[in-house]
Amino acid sequence: MVRVMQIDNPWDVHDYDFPVEESEEHKLLFMLNYAVLAPSGHNTQPWKFKVEGDKVLVFADRARALAVIDPDDRELVMSCGAATFHLWVAARRFGYNATVSLLPDPQDADLIAVVSLGGRQEPTLNENKLFEAIFHRRTNRLPFKPQDIPISDLESLASAVEAEGAMLDVITGSEKRKLAELIAEGDRIQGGDKRFRRELAAWIHPSRSQSRDGIPGYSAGVRDITSYAGPFMVRTFDWGEGRAARDLELADGSPALLVISTAGDDQMNWLKAGMALDHLLLLAHDYRLSASYLNQPIEVEHLRQSVGELITQGRVPQCILRMGYGRDLKRTPRRPVSEVLIP
Repeated sequence: MVRVMQIDNPWDVHDYDFPVEESEEHKLLFMLNYAVLAPSGHNTQPWKFKVEGDKVLVFADRARALAVIDPDDRELVMSCGAATFHLWVAARRFGYNATVSLLPDPQDADLIAVVSLGGRQEPTLNENKLFEAIFHRRTNRLPFKPQDIPISDLESLASAVEAEGAMLDVITGSEKRKLAELIAEGDRIQGGDKRFRRELAAWIHPSRSQSRDGIPGYSAGVRDITSYAGPFMVRTFDWGEGRAARDLELADGSPALLVISTAGDDQMNWLKAGMALDHLLLLAHDYRLSASYLNQPIEVEHLRQSVGELITQGRVPQCILRMGYGRDLKRTPRRPVSEVLIP
């Protein structure tokens, strides 16, 4: 069995520690420190990995599913797609012509992807930029500056999404207000649902918590002392109206509202949407753009149909993002590779 390189906090990984003289298994284990830095719903990190020779098998960890907000595991699969893209970017950074096979085994729905190293090939400048962005990407839930995003940057983001088999719609004009109102309505519905509040509260932690997953208070701009009351407040009170007003203002005031969509609504399409989302988020950092999710109307089925009416006809909405220019934030915690590795 190959020994895991012990990096307790994946955020502390450094590319100059890459084990050049070691086996491909050791190299892949090292690269997994970058894969686990990917974004995930509620920062649940619902993935597992198995290293076999020159490839990594990426599995969905259904034990970390969100039964209320994500009953079909759609967002869970998208999160695994993001981790897969992070891993591919790391393999390219270290000079491998890596390939990705999606859902390679029809008999195993948990096997999300296989990433194979392939032969040697130097990364491009853009691939190196994506790699550097891994360390700087954050989910920014705070207000953005009132500064327009250049059309050329939005077009580049759309191209990145399309490269992964999905589509990006930039919502503008009166449709932007409609989408903001759908987001607010989603807040009201979720905030009034006791089951949703309990599930969300289970993943919210005080800012000084030692937990390696979930949402720490500081990521929402909450002060340390106040963050200790966060789980209780979220679980106990119907905060739907207050959150609706806040998110309506955030959505209306954001320079851009974006919707990632796919041609279908099965596991393959969710996986493509997750990889597309990750590609977009890493590229956005090169433009100094921040983003956060406003997926409430996608998580409420009848509202999701209304979102579909605002985007390209015939497409299925998978993710809503607000994007703009914001300040730097602290990193959210991650579990070490040793905790997500299948022997």
